[in-house]
Parts: sequence; structure tokens; C-alpha cells
Amino acid sequence: MAEFLLELFSEEIPARMQAQAARDLERLIVGGLSDRGLLFEAVRSFFGPRRLVLVIDGLANQQPDLREEKKGPRVGAPQKAIDGFLRTAGVSLEQCLVQSDAKGEFYVAVIERKGRSTSDVLADVVPEAMAKLSWPKSMRWGVGGSARWVRPLHCIVALFDGEVVPCTFAGVTSSNVTFGHRFLGPKRPIVVHRFADYEAALKGAHVILDAEERKDIITHELAQKCFALGLEAIADEGLLNEVSGLVEWPVVLIGRIEDDFMTVPPEILQTSMRTHQKYFSVRDPVTGRMASRFAVVANMKADDDGRQIVAGNERVLRARLADAKFFWDQDRKVRLDSRVEALKGIIFHAKLGTQYSRLERIEALSGIIAQKLGADVEKAMRAARLCKADLTSGLVGEFPELQGVMGRYYALHDGEDSEVADAIRDHYRPLGPGDAVPVAPVSVATALADKIDSLVAFFMCGERPTGSGDPYALRRAALGIIRIILDSDVRLPLLELLSRAQELIAATMASDQLHRPAKVDVSRSVPGEDAAASVFSFLAERLKVSWREKGTRHDLIDAVLSLGDEDDLARLLARVDALQKFLNSEDGANLLIAYRRTANILRAEEKKDSCVYSGIPDPQALVQAEEKGLFIDLATAAELISAEIGHERFSEAMAVMARLRGPVDAFFDKVTVNADDPSLRRNRLLLLSRLRSTLHLVADFSRVEG
Repeated sequence: MAEFLLELFSEEIPARMQAQAARDLERLIVGGLSDRGLLFEAVRSFFGPRRLVLVIDGLANQQPDLREEKKGPRVGAPQKAIDGFLRTAGVSLEQCLVQSDAKGEFYVAVIERKGRSTSDVLADVVPEAMAKLSWPKSMRWGVGGSARWVRPLHCIVALFDGEVVPCTFAGVTSSNVTFGHRFLGPKRPIVVHRFADYEAALKGAHVILDAEERKDIITHELAQKCFALGLEAIADEGLLNEVSGLVEWPVVLIGRIEDDFMTVPPEILQTSMRTHQKYFSVRDPVTGRMASRFAVVANMKADDDGRQIVAGNERVLRARLADAKFFWDQDRKVRLDSRVEALKGIIFHAKLGTQYSRLERIEALSGIIAQKLGADVEKAMRAARLCKADLTSGLVGEFPELQGVMGRYYALHDGEDSEVADAIRDHYRPLGPGDAVPVAPVSVATALADKIDSLVAFFMCGERPTGSGDPYALRRAALGIIRIILDSDVRLPLLELLSRAQELIAATMASDQLHRPAKVDVSRSVPGEDAAASVFSFLAERLKVSWREKGTRHDLIDAVLSLGDEDDLARLLARVDALQKFLNSEDGANLLIAYRRTANILRAEEKKDSCVYSGIPDPQALVQAEEKGLFIDLATAAELISAEIGHERFSEAMAVMARLRGPVDAFFDKVTVNADDPSLRRNRLLLLSRLRSTLHLVADFSRVEG
């Protein structure tokens, strides 16, 4: 068993592409070896700014011999069929065996191939995998180059058991030679034999191969250097991942931000530094405020302890922040509410009109939601009126990720109510699974209105998510609605709100159509009246996915939703939770069995009689004590269950249902449903139908699995 080492050394690979490229390379190489019958013990991959590395341990020295039997045509078959089989199998008729089965004799081709050396197999697999490796962006280089790679490729290290695997890609031939750090490493090439000495040699040449080790170094140095100044770094996992892909030998340095820029909101400073310069922001742990410092991760160990590097970065940052401060100062000269009119010139979507039209819908819907929440309707509508206005500001044009955040600052500067300003900031939230949800009533109303409008509008114009794509982030919007409602513990008739949103959208789309260019055809964009119901079903699917991760059974959500009387997510959750606890009890499990027996009997008899048994059985036609007792208990239970559900006492409703177990068991033990007397049989089937409908007051048990 031997080791295979592969290094692809090139010009700088964009940081965002490195991890996926390493995973794809591993998948392609491992897949190529597996397809050729070569197994191994372990595989590791590494990535960095200038290299992708793959190490496979425990690889056999020889491909196993192959013996394969292919069944061919019958003896005596047409000659064309036999010739085609022999050509496909690559054998002659004399090399075939004749075997027999129940239908007669047939030819069998026995194909034997001697296994090749693993080095020869790798010589085929490596260039094949490199050619298949997909990059978001790639390039050709050199004269007449036909192969594509993310950046010009310099060398390929391909070693199996210490020996070079001969292969070529893009005019580069494999060898046992690589190079260290671009500036700090030795000028001479590094000769490689095994992974252990390869990794050690790279470290000696100022290259940290493992991305996780580079991240640990950055995190540790960042913490230490900030601590020495009485400060702490603001955590940024995304930036850490990106920066670790930009450097081979990370060195953390601390620079200073000029005091003039500290009057600018910290979100602007942080975004500018992060987006343009990849700097970490720093804060005072006592006050929590951003400090006038920044941390830069250099790919260089300088003789002057980095003073010139810091000075250069401070000079570049000064220019960046001067631009940001200019936008900040200019934007505040225009009131936020005066920017709303400019939204008429911004198209939200070709089929859905302008941002201004959308703003009018969100404003109206926010007022409806606020009224149902008991929130301040005027403030909610004011927040909705202003929530998109900052899209026309210079800062949001420069940093789109600050939309909402800047709207809040501009609103406060203009003297708007603080609840309105906060709602402007929060209406985009949550932006992802880890983001906080708005909890203030005005913010909740605005955020829900924004997301509901987006979902219903795109469903109405046929832009629904598919299995392969969700370009308008509608799944995220759906999960945002669910999280806001549940985390904020608000009670809302969701289906009603979706229908109101649909009415508003239909009205504005009809109005916008009058002002559209003739080439834009929206006549087929509005499928009609099922959009609200479709969105509710879409939300229910997202709900099942998110709750399943928390241990809630998706079939129970279906069982409650299928009744069609529940669109309050908070109440639905409580109802499903009570149902799950009930079905986990002995009474619940037994009653479910009885329900299925009831449903099976009714299904069979209804099919046989070509009718549906529904209605109230005749109490005068009940004969046995068990059926009389069940009739009385069902009547009592139906009233109690309806009352308990109406008062949202779902556990109590389950307790009432549990009391039916005894009468139901007694009925099935003592009563013959399919009696000889047709009228008696019909009455007992109606009694079972009454049992089914009573249980359906809680949930549609036909949808319960298991």
C-alpha cells in the first residue's frame, strides 16, 4: 500500500473558489480510481492561494485483474446479432463459451483484463479530473492554449510511492518540484518525495498548507494584538474564511483609523473596510463601541515589524473612508421621505412594476397587519412608506448590503419616530438562519408585509422556486415569515393576509400595465386566484422542513392542516404538539388503530355500496348496549372537543378524545357491523362515520403515518 500526492500549483486562485475546487478535485480523482477498481484507506485535501493538494493513503500498487462475463445472443441467432455482440465485447466467437438455460443455449463472452500498475492508472485519471474540474470563471493562457484553468498553471506535483506519475495538462508536465512563498520562500525549487517532507518543506518556505491552521493563526494573533491594546476583534467568520484563502503565511498587523472618520456610523466603516480592504474591525469591550483601529492580515513578514505595510494600508483606507464619509454627508442633505418619489424610476421586476408600486402595497398591508397585532397602525404604515427609500441614496448604491441600516440612520436624522426608524432597519430581517428576527410590533408588521408581498407577487407572475433554483430567495422569505411569527409569538390569520396581499398586487399590476412599454407582455403573468393558497401550501412545506429538524413529525402537520381550518402558525404548533404527545401515549396509539379499522371498513363498504356513509345514525335503531353507549359518548365528545379547540385547550381536547378508547374498543369487541339486517348494517356504518368525523375535529388521522 502506498501514498499518492498531487499538487496543482498556479497563480493566485480567488479565495471564494478554493474550498469547492478542492472538494471537486477530491471527488473526481477518487471517482476515477473507484471506477477502475482501486481502493484506498484515507484521503485528505488542502487548498490555498496558489495550490490545490490531494493526498491519498493506502493505495494498492496494482489495479486488480478483471474477469467479466457478458451474455450474448442465442446459438443459431442471426449472424448480424452475433457479429455485433462480438464487436462490442471485443472477442472472437472461438473465445466465447456456450451455456444453457431453460430456453436453450447462448454465447457468453469471457473478458479478462490484467490489472495495470496504479501509476499508469493515475497518469490517466489526473489529467482527466483536471479537465473536468469546473470553475465559476476560468481562462486560457499561452499561445494556442485550449485547456482552461482558473489561473495560469505553473507546475504539477504527482507522486505515487515517491515516484513521479508522468502526466501532462495545459502544456505542464508533472514532476517532483514545487515552490514556496512568492516573496519569503527560497528562490530555488523544492524537491518533494513524500507528503510528510512536502508539508514540512513548505512550512520552512513560509507556506502554511492547511487552511484551518491559517485560520487558527489569524484568530490567535488577532486576539493577542487586540488584547495588548485593551480591545477585541469583532467576530466575522466569513471574512476569516476569505482572508485565510488570501495568504500563505498570515501576519496580523494593527492600524489606526483617523478620528475624523469616527463620526461616521460604524456599519459604514465596517462595511467599507470589509468589502474593499478585507480588514477586521475592532471594538472597545467595555463600551461595545467600534474603536479607531483596524486589523489587516498581511502575507508578508517584514523586517520593520510591518510598519511600512501598516502605513500603506492606512493611506489606502483613508481614501476609502473619505469616499464613504462624502456619501454619508451628502445623503443627509436630502430627507428620506423626499426620496420615495424616485422609486418610481426603479423597476422591481419586469412583471411586477416599480419599487414605488410595491411600496404602496407594503404600506397598505403593514397597516392591516399592525391592526391585527394591536400595533400602532400609523407608525407601521409610515415605516413601510419609507422602508425602501434609502435605495436611492449614494451609500446604499455603493454598499447595497447597508439597505435598511442606512434608512434607519437617515430616518433618525430627519426626526422620525424611533420605532419607525427601527422598523425600516429590521424589515429585511431575518437575512439568514443565524440572524435575529424583529420583535417590536411595528417592525414585525413591516417585515411581514415586505415578505408576504414578495412571496405572493412572484407566485402570481409565475416566478416560483424550483428544485434547481430560487433566484428571488423566496424560500428564505418563507422561512423568515415563519420565524417572525413563531419567535415573536404573534397571532395572525395567515391565509387572510395572503389573500389581501393578492388583491393589492392584482390592483397595482393592472395599474402598472397601463404604463408599461408595449414589448412587456404581462397578460399571462397573473394566473389568478390560487396564488394565496399556493403560497400558504409553500409556507406549510417550509414549516414541515424546519419543524422536522426540531423533532416534530411532518405527517402530523399535514393531518392538522388538511382540515382547512388552521392558518395561525402559533396555534398550529400548539395543536400539533398536543397531537404528537397524545399519539405517543397508549390511548392515542390504540385509538389510532381503531380509527384505521373504522376507515378501512367504511372504505370497503362504501366502494361495495357505491355510496358515501355520512350523517347521524338513528338512535332508535341502535340495538346493543355498546353501540348505544358509543353513540352517546360520540355526541358528548364532539361538543367537548369543538369547545376545547375553540378555546385553544388542545391538550384537553386530546384528553376528551382519549376517553373514547373504551367505548370504541367495546363496540368492535361486541358489535357486528355488517349485520344481516340491511337497515341495522346501514345504521352501524353511519355510527362509524360519526366516529370518523368526530376524530377529524382534531386532525385528519388518515394522514398520520406509522
